Amino acid sequence: MMKTLYLKEKDIKIFFVIFYTVGIAGLIYPGTFSLFIALIPWSLLLNVVCLSLFHRGTRDIKTLLVFLFVCLFSIGIEMAGVSTQCIFGAYHYQGSLGIRIFNTPLIIGLNWLFLTYSTSSVLEDVKMPVVIKIVSSSALMVAYDIVLEHMAPRLEMWEWENNIVPLRNYLVWFGLAAIYHSLIKATGINTQNPLSLVIL
Repeated sequence: MMKTLYLKEKDIKIFFVIFYTVGIAGLIYPGTFSLFIALIPWSLLLNVVCLSLFHRGTRDIKTLLVFLFVCLFSIGIEMAGVSTQCIFGAYHYQGSLGIRIFNTPLIIGLNWLFLTYSTSSVLEDVKMPVVIKIVSSSALMVAYDIVLEHMAPRLEMWEWENNIVPLRNYLVWFGLAAIYHSLIKATGINTQNPLSLVIL
């Protein structure tokens, strides 16, 4: 049984390596750029579905409520951020992330959950104090965002006023990440997942 599960995990990991290699090629080539831009929200959904299938922790109401909180609170913060331009800085969303409400794509909440879960998961088995683990996971999310911020305008996700990403954005990212990771640790949710590192 374990051998079969391992083979499935291995197959899924290989699939994602091929999937994103093809995706990168499709975004680089001008003839397929528009097609692959349209697939961005669907690829995020695929990430979340596959991660949920290989989630090794419990699937109880507590876990569901924490994950739901991360999604909904993130959407609310993003809506407020876009509306006021005072939380993350002056930015607006473009069209590649799908359906928007109050100028904010709904899938952005799922993106925050994906990143919180994945960065927690890759450090789940590392032996270190909980506080250090929270800080490290949050810093990993910020590092991811630093890379993403330079790619987002090209991928028609969002763009910043004068193309300048303010320091405030990264500070808020770290603060929110720390809150989410602290909540996961405080509630004892196990985020072990063999796919997290590959997908992240």
